[in-house]
Amino acid sequence: MSATTVDAPAQQTVGPRHNVRGAIRVQPRALEKAVRESIAHRAGAPREAVNVDLADWGGALTVKVATKLPIPELSQTGTIQAEMPLLERVRALQTALVSELGLLTGREIRRVSVVVTGAIIPEQRRVR
Repeated sequence: MSATTVDAPAQQTVGPRHNVRGAIRVQPRALEKAVRESIAHRAGAPREAVNVDLADWGGALTVKVATKLPIPELSQTGTIQAEMPLLERVRALQTALVSELGLLTGREIRRVSVVVTGAIIPEQRRVR
């Protein structure tokens, strides 16, 4: 297996900053759950199949993701040929996650590393 990494685009801002006194603290656990849900939705995997590790790096976040990816059943050759190759899917996932997680967390996403840990094959159901 291999892991690929994509760097974040330029600094993203969520909106205008206001001069309001006080602090906003988001617990790491809440941030991790929100990021995990976003990744699971984007990857097409159940939350249980996604592991997330967040780290603070110079005021920005680095995200390490380990997930299973859905693939078509091997007997469906037409669907397999229409699918995007796995490495291209992972690269597109990384790029989408950088912008989506930046908007979700309000922080710069410096790096997203993705490790594919397995495959999820959709269960075929019989029609009665």
